Amino acid sequence: MTKITLITGASRGLGRNAALSNARHGRDIILTYRNRAEDAQAVVAEINALGRKALALQLDTGTVAGFPAFAERLRSALRDTWQRETFDHLVNNAGHGDYALIEQTTEAQFDSLVNVHFKGVFFLTQALLPLIADGGRIVNLSSGLTRVSAPGWAAYAAVKGAVEVLSVYMAKELGSRGIAVNTVAPGAIETDFFGGAVRDTPEFNKFFADMTALGRVGLPDDIGPMIASLLSEDNRWINAQRIEVSGGQGI
Repeated sequence: MTKITLITGASRGLGRNAALSNARHGRDIILTYRNRAEDAQAVVAEINALGRKALALQLDTGTVAGFPAFAERLRSALRDTWQRETFDHLVNNAGHGDYALIEQTTEAQFDSLVNVHFKGVFFLTQALLPLIADGGRIVNLSSGLTRVSAPGWAAYAAVKGAVEVLSVYMAKELGSRGIAVNTVAPGAIETDFFGGAVRDTPEFNKFFADMTALGRVGLPDDIGPMIASLLSEDNRWINAQRIEVSGGQGI
């Protein structure tokens, strides 16, 4: 049976790359987007061109109140498109960045990061657990900044650190269902994340490149294929791990 992978925030950046990489591994894709419907449909078209089924569903991962309705839309989509009651892989990728020194961070900035990156991951996973197949997989996205500090990223890194702890507890509690849960922690990547700061700002790019053993920042193609590989049966015994994909950032 074809595996179905759900990836949040997959209309652009790492989510888009992960969606395409999983499709190339022979999986069908459900991707979510917040407000980039045209971009999401373009990703769907790319996946269809690879010979795989794909569907885009709108979701604001920072609004917990919307999760039950999303779960019902997902349930209907699974029945209508795949004649299935469950999907196999959940990749909690959706997110945003906010740069501010600790003394300048506002409560609104902090709450937004918590709502999307931690509270959203916790309660979206909770809402979707009845739809995840036994023996499935969950991948939560973290950051290399939980291990290597850089001024201005304290709040962002702190909520990603919370996700890393949450992943271990998910692995423990869901083990009885055969569901493996891991964290993938990318280093600095050239995407439009945080307004394309790493991609488009030479001083940011150089700062992180100089921290990295391989001498450059990462590209989406350094991350998406790794996530797709992690979800393969070849890696079925990897569980409750934080896997950094950073080219040796900060060593």
